[in-house]
Amino acid sequence: MIKSEYKTKARQEILAYLKEHTEQRFTAKEIFEAVSKSAEGVNRTTVYRNLDRLCETGDLLKFKEPNQDSWYYQYSSEHDHCDEHMHAQCSVCGRIYHLEKPFAETFSKKLLSEYGLDIDPSQTIIMGKCSNCRK
Repeated sequence: MIKSEYKTKARQEILAYLKEHTEQRFTAKEIFEAVSKSAEGVNRTTVYRNLDRLCETGDLLKFKEPNQDSWYYQYSSEHDHCDEHMHAQCSVCGRIYHLEKPFAETFSKKLLSEYGLDIDPSQTIIMGKCSNCRK
C-alpha cells in the first residue's frame, strides 16, 4: 500500500513540475533533479518508470534531438495530436512552439515538390532563437 502511494506522489510531482514549464523540454536527469528537491525519497528509477508511463498515456512527449545522446520530455496534454504537427524550439532557452497542422502540411508539400524530400512532421524540430533570447 505504501509503495503504491509513493508512485502516485512521484507521478504527481513530475506532472506538477512539467505543467509549470509546459513550453520547455527536459532530460530525465533534469526532471529527477527538480523533483527530488521537492519530493523527499524519489529516486532515479521511480522517475524513469513514471516518465515511461506518462509517455504511454500521452501526458508527455518523448523525443531525441539530432546530435544529442539524451531523450527529452515535454508535457503534452494541452497540445493534442502532437504527432500531426511540427515543432520549433529556441536553441537558447529550450522553449517549444507547436506549429499547427496547416503550417506543417504546407511546409511538407513545399519540401516534397521543390526538393523531393518527404518528411515526417512529427519528427521535425526547427531550431532558432526566440524573440526574448534575441534581445
